[in-house]
Amino acid sequence: MVDARTGNALIAASPDERRYPASLTKMMTVYMAFEALRDGRITLSTPVPVSYSAASMAPSKLGLAPGMNLTVEEAILALVTKSANDAAAALGELLGGGSEDRFAQMMTLRARGLGMTRTTFRNASGLPDIDQVSTARDMAMLGQRLIRDFPDRYTFFSTPHFVFRGRTHWNHNRLLNEYEGADGIKTGYVDDSGFNLVASAQRDGIRLVAAVFGGRTGRERDRHMMALLDQGFAGLGVAPRDAMVARRAMPGMMASASAATLARTGRPAGRQVVVARRSAPAPKGSAFRLVDTRPSLLRMTAATKGGKPVARPVARIEQGDTSRGTAPVRRPPAVASKAASGKAAEKPAAKPVKTASASRRAG
Repeated sequence: MVDARTGNALIAASPDERRYPASLTKMMTVYMAFEALRDGRITLSTPVPVSYSAASMAPSKLGLAPGMNLTVEEAILALVTKSANDAAAALGELLGGGSEDRFAQMMTLRARGLGMTRTTFRNASGLPDIDQVSTARDMAMLGQRLIRDFPDRYTFFSTPHFVFRGRTHWNHNRLLNEYEGADGIKTGYVDDSGFNLVASAQRDGIRLVAAVFGGRTGRERDRHMMALLDQGFAGLGVAPRDAMVARRAMPGMMASASAATLARTGRPAGRQVVVARRSAPAPKGSAFRLVDTRPSLLRMTAATKGGKPVARPVARIEQGDTSRGTAPVRRPPAVASKAASGKAAEKPAAKPVKTASASRRAG
């Protein structure tokens, strides 16, 4: 979590651990679209052609058909609300001169220019790719840059719903309705990432931007984020709100960092440590459970071939951002920090096997 005005890190836990960003990837796709709009290369009414490749993307999706067209504005709205993978691929192809792969290279180069040193993009949507990784620090930085660089267009992320060809698509970010001052940014989920969220909220002229990776369910991730925002605002002297504010048990991972003002210390063994400048009683209980989001999940099932047992990868269900849980394995979450780590980038220890595209979903 960072103070958007100063960039000061308020809370950080494993902020540089590489995770799968899932549909947080679409934040970068939208950033690139905003840059193209600013530079006059496209307009909101520019047609976005839908190729066969884009139309074949797995859900979440609008259900676009090859040969269709939508506008840049419709594509952006589809990304920030429905988290539509077909619209993301089509927009990526438009901005990449007809190639989503080329656009992914452009995304990575631009991310490096923004200071996102531990992020690599391989597609415009966030659908599973073993080499597409990011960190909580990098994604919080991207959220902050979207707000700072495009204040007039950032309001796209506050859109509660969007109607496309007679069908209403609601924003996956429940904080827009449940947390006072929340005005964006993006959710994300695939099986190997857990439930991710970059969120921003503003109260009394103070804006916070936070990123959380690896929630076990969407609801627990949201509660965790609201608790973090509550603590961040309290630490900056913003009075708590009676309405809409999450009043839940603070996550156990914050037990040692519950003072009003936080400072980061060294990171032994590669783990971010958060300590309080002023101690406070640690809240009891934990409302946040985590899926094991190491980029190393390989789910296997027993099968036979010629009478001999063999191991085959299980077809994983990738899906939109719902509250369905995944494996209840605890793992410390990655929470954003703005300050640079100074550590060399490193690959995930191991990589999951790619599944058939028909079984992939992101949202």
